[in-house]
Amino acid sequence: MTEIDVIARKWGDSLAIILPRDVVKKESIHLNDRIRVSVKKGVDISRIFGCWKTKKTAQELKDESRSGWE
Repeated sequence: MTEIDVIARKWGDSLAIILPRDVVKKESIHLNDRIRVSVKKGVDISRIFGCWKTKKTAQELKDESRSGWE
């Protein structure tokens, strides 16, 4: 089983997804094959951007998170 992230696009009055070529080859999917698709919506964190208030700058937070990486 292959797991991929795709974007739903409008197709007439419906939504459609496109399977990348490498996934089609890997899974040997052909025209008119029946396939099973599991749907799980991803989390959109863009709505919370800028909501967290702190006295530190973004650079200070980034430097703090990277401390100890070496």
